[in-house]
Amino acid sequence: MSKQENKNNNNNFFNQNPLITFAMFSVVVILVFKMFVGEGGANNSLATTNTRTQQVSYSELKSLVASKSVKKVEIGQSFIRAISTDGSKIYTTRIVKGDTKLVEELDKQGIEYSGFSETNWFTEMFGWLFPFLLIIGVWMFFASRMQKSMGGGILGMGQSKKMVSSEKPKTKFDDVAGVEEAKEEVQEIVDFLKYPGRYVEIGAKIPKGVLLVGSPGTGKTLLAKAVAGEAEVPFFSVSGSSFIEMFVGVGAARVRDLFEQAKKDAPSIIFIDEIDAIGKSRAAGAQMGGNDEREQTLNQLLAEMDGFGTDTPVIILAATNRPEILDAALMRPGRFDRQVLVDKPDFEGRVKILKVHMKSVKMDDDVDVEEVARLTAGLAGADLANVVNEAALLAGRKSQKTVKQKDLFESVERALAGLAKKSRRINPKEKKIVAYHESGHALLAETTEGAKKVSKVSIVPRGLAALGYTLNKPEEDKFMMQRHELWAEVDVLLGGRAAEEVFIGEISTGAGNDLERATDIIKSMVQTYGMSDIAGLMVLEKSRQSFLGAGGGAAREYSEKMAEDMDEFIKSSLEEHYKAVVARLEEYRGAIEDMVALLYKKENITGDEVREIIINFEKENGIDSKVSEVSDEIADELKVDASMVDQDEK
Repeated sequence: MSKQENKNNNNNFFNQNPLITFAMFSVVVILVFKMFVGEGGANNSLATTNTRTQQVSYSELKSLVASKSVKKVEIGQSFIRAISTDGSKIYTTRIVKGDTKLVEELDKQGIEYSGFSETNWFTEMFGWLFPFLLIIGVWMFFASRMQKSMGGGILGMGQSKKMVSSEKPKTKFDDVAGVEEAKEEVQEIVDFLKYPGRYVEIGAKIPKGVLLVGSPGTGKTLLAKAVAGEAEVPFFSVSGSSFIEMFVGVGAARVRDLFEQAKKDAPSIIFIDEIDAIGKSRAAGAQMGGNDEREQTLNQLLAEMDGFGTDTPVIILAATNRPEILDAALMRPGRFDRQVLVDKPDFEGRVKILKVHMKSVKMDDDVDVEEVARLTAGLAGADLANVVNEAALLAGRKSQKTVKQKDLFESVERALAGLAKKSRRINPKEKKIVAYHESGHALLAETTEGAKKVSKVSIVPRGLAALGYTLNKPEEDKFMMQRHELWAEVDVLLGGRAAEEVFIGEISTGAGNDLERATDIIKSMVQTYGMSDIAGLMVLEKSRQSFLGAGGGAAREYSEKMAEDMDEFIKSSLEEHYKAVVARLEEYRGAIEDMVALLYKKENITGDEVREIIINFEKENGIDSKVSEVSDEIADELKVDASMVDQDEK
């Protein structure tokens, strides 16, 4: 290290540690004054260059006075000192309070005496200044603490601390599964960072910024790390919220410092996670009073992105799950030129993601990854990772050597329905209601065209409120629904309440959520999808939902008459479908009883068992089958005594 670098490091140390600097300065000042002023200071009028001090007792000093062995005495508040007649010694002793005979003896012997102050001007001045120095020291201590948290300078304003250090991730594209289209979109960024000259020579302009958009847990951060890992370049990762402080200007300074670091280490990648923390639309902020610090930070970010030349090998990646609230200036070409959707994986994607996470877990030979993938439709990559990890924890709790298929199924149920509450005791009456309720859902799901087939039915309580549940799995990934499929979902939702009325004779509160969801489906069919004669092809409600379909709103743009007609349509539709559902349950009464009996015996039954019960009932009663054939492996397990239900209730 050079002398200049050492000097800079020393200066940085003193600038960044003002309290230590202040303490060192004070110690040096005191030592200098002690060196020049000395013990006792200028008030030590008896001292000469040849004198030496001798400690004596008070009585000895009185004897020296009586024998005229001293020529001068000085009396202080606590001490007395006297100089010998030849000036070679100074006798000192502690004064005895209340004794006046020494003064009388001095008068009698004609020895000169006087008083003296035991402090000097320096100690008096220090005692006067000490409270002020203490206050300044405390202030500097807290100021230095604030500087460390908010940056350099006075209280962190105008300067910035170093926010993040570069790293070179070892993550590769092979570690990122289920987002093949997104990987293809960012592949050219890797190529540009490796071979920038190839693009500059041909005149191509590589996107300066790429915005990764997707739901939480879909792997946006992992994909950004994979880009840096494949390109083998420095990776600067920072959260959008870390730019914002209470003092205006700190965020802008941090943006400048971040980009300066990236340019020094170019080619490199800057990754800003949750960029919506600083990139919110300024138009919306102006209506609500705005935020000067956030706006200055955003302005600085925009300026820095404009400052990159086309040949600057620094790429900015950002991630958000709320792209609809970002400022328009941030999204224009020349800044975030490209948006890459990192969506929830489809069936093939889920299979690949599960295999990636299963590499580090000892899996049993009976594990069917595709079956697990079918049960996890709608889950993101992080959810799938959690499913595998939960299955491993379950297997370890049971002291198993490997993770079995049943462990994965239990883990999926935890992810979808919540933790099983096996200790929660349900009275027999409620247990019977739940069994009929869930059986009604299951029967309608299997006998209604367009409904999702049953995967499992359970009367074991799960989560916060569910006393039972019916898991439905789609036969394939679907991205839209037809009208008959929406009506089928309404029928399945009404099946639970209808079963209570048909078999129990009284309804309960257990169907509250089912009725709410059924009402919302029919309302959307009328207002948004144009699937009724009430509004025809008119859209009565313009959607203002966010990117993830939550937290938005809607503008009502229809008359009171239309609202009345819509309410009447929803009510009549629910009543019509409810009557049809009741009739279906009456037709399949025996199948419901067998299903409830099996639920009482096992508490959990599979979709195959549900289908086998329905098929057997249809064959016995000459009903045209509405259910596809299943294997005969579970036939023996279905032979149960239906009287168990009544016995348990008694």
